[in-house]
Amino acid sequence: MIRLLAFLSLAFAISLHAQEKRPNILWLIAEDFGPDLGCYGAKEVSSPVLDALAAKGMRFTRYYTTAPVCSASRSAFNTGMYQTTIGAHNHRSHRDDGYTLPAGVKVISERMRDAGYFTANVRDLPPEAGFKGTGKTDWNFKEPARPFDSANWDDLKQHQPFYAQLNFQETHRTFHAPPHADPAKVEIPPYYPDHEVTRKDMAQYLDAATELDRKIAKVMELLKRDGLMENTVICFMGDHGAAHVRAKQFCYEEGLHTPLIMHWPSAIPAPAGYEAGKVSDRLLMSIDLTATTLSWAGIAKPQGMQGQVFMGAHAEPPREYVFGARDRCDMTVFRFRTVRDARYRYIHNFTPDRPFLQHNAYKEKQYPVWNLIKELAAQDKLTPAQAVLAAPTMPEEELYDLQEDPFEIHNLGKSNNPEHRAARERLSSVLDAWIEQTNDQGRIPEPEDVAKNEGRTKPAPPAKQGKAKKKKA
Repeated sequence: MIRLLAFLSLAFAISLHAQEKRPNILWLIAEDFGPDLGCYGAKEVSSPVLDALAAKGMRFTRYYTTAPVCSASRSAFNTGMYQTTIGAHNHRSHRDDGYTLPAGVKVISERMRDAGYFTANVRDLPPEAGFKGTGKTDWNFKEPARPFDSANWDDLKQHQPFYAQLNFQETHRTFHAPPHADPAKVEIPPYYPDHEVTRKDMAQYLDAATELDRKIAKVMELLKRDGLMENTVICFMGDHGAAHVRAKQFCYEEGLHTPLIMHWPSAIPAPAGYEAGKVSDRLLMSIDLTATTLSWAGIAKPQGMQGQVFMGAHAEPPREYVFGARDRCDMTVFRFRTVRDARYRYIHNFTPDRPFLQHNAYKEKQYPVWNLIKELAAQDKLTPAQAVLAAPTMPEEELYDLQEDPFEIHNLGKSNNPEHRAARERLSSVLDAWIEQTNDQGRIPEPEDVAKNEGRTKPAPPAKQGKAKKKKA
């Protein structure tokens, strides 16, 4: 009996020690943000805090979201599942019809809570921070009754280990940051007109990134103040690509490519694959961060989860391909599917009869370059690369050699070059197989009346009267 009690005591002590060694995990999520930081080579942006975090931690150069719009992308990386598999692919869908996740699928905060983690989606920060988090979820399914335990930063110190998300609005339109970038010096991709409207808009976006970095600095100060830096894993990323015309809502690099910066704390042994001060070009997807975060917490990857563990004892082999999808956004119906490998991106457009500039009220209101392209097209003042965006239809297939053509302006979809043709055939086959194997729900269109109603199955509520309150950052 004495030996049994001793054994049980030892087992309990080991278990308690393991609990103490589990890291806190903090996701810092920038809205509508590509890899536009100094450490990624961006000019006219001031990002010393994130640059330093990358220098001390790890920076990933090929991290992709599964959708180029917030609700579909967030539905994916909060579950570790492709949004197309779980029926969450249409932007802001299932908000009023009671749709729930398929059996066996949960949001990451529920899984972390089940494993003993305190969970938070932080909105309320201490006064010295000077700002609030957005508390954004934006999922295309009915939320669990209690997706998070708290919205208050001050709860984190008292409830460890914790898993927390903190969302930043700055790089989501409309931009409202203090000026920093010089419009005359910003770099304009060749598919956008080099015009004062474009330069001003790009400068304002980079200003927003500078403001984002300032707020990240406040978070770092809070972590240090509360004694959390030594035991908290920090992951900074975007919820999808940049808030630009050819980025958000589209399946080019600019719409799916985001930063991923990771910092591992000194008091917790680092997992295999983490190399402080290193840069990784491994192909990763946002749903892989979900699976890997669970692994850090000691949670085995759930059966059927499509995200892959990329770090630690349970790391899976590196991906050869990453995938993305876009479906209805607002009132605008497209269906794009894309795959890329280390060199090429292939896009299959299932709605090629529609123009890139198909009516979208949000883009027309919030994106001045969207309207500029139409104006310059009418005046025949666009270059060939820019005029593609104003064409009456889109290609059914697009193939880009990202090594030779990082801006994706030379479509090789119809190239007779044997190497290009082989790449197109290979990637097309891989994409078709992915659509089948993942049970892509986008093969079944939304009912026409639901699509026209922007995903609502009930009449839209009447517009509120009176002046709207200014949204806080």
